[in-house]
Amino acid sequence: MPDINREIQELLVDYAGALRDGCIPAFLKSLTREEAKRIASSREFWDGTEIARILNSAGFANQAVFPKVDLFISRVDAKISSRLKKARASSRSKRSAHAKPVTNTENRAEKPI
Repeated sequence: MPDINREIQELLVDYAGALRDGCIPAFLKSLTREEAKRIASSREFWDGTEIARILNSAGFANQAVFPKVDLFISRVDAKISSRLKKARASSRSKRSAHAKPVTNTENRAEKPI
């Protein structure tokens, strides 16, 4: 069970651990109403969080994993080109459906004798 009504220093340590582990939402859910009020009004806490972020990024920078978006981009490009092909095909079929085919008998009827 988490410690109730932690001091600012304890909250900062818990925040740094949550930042390191990637579970900030769990840290925020663990706060009591009084702790949240103290955090909101504490300049010391906010200064400490900035330092924790800097130290965390410096300490774990070589272990950071960046997502590869190549596959995602290629799938998006394929989806866009598929939609464009479908749009072009439907516009061609609409044009051909609206155009009235001209037969030889109609041509003869329109020509003056």
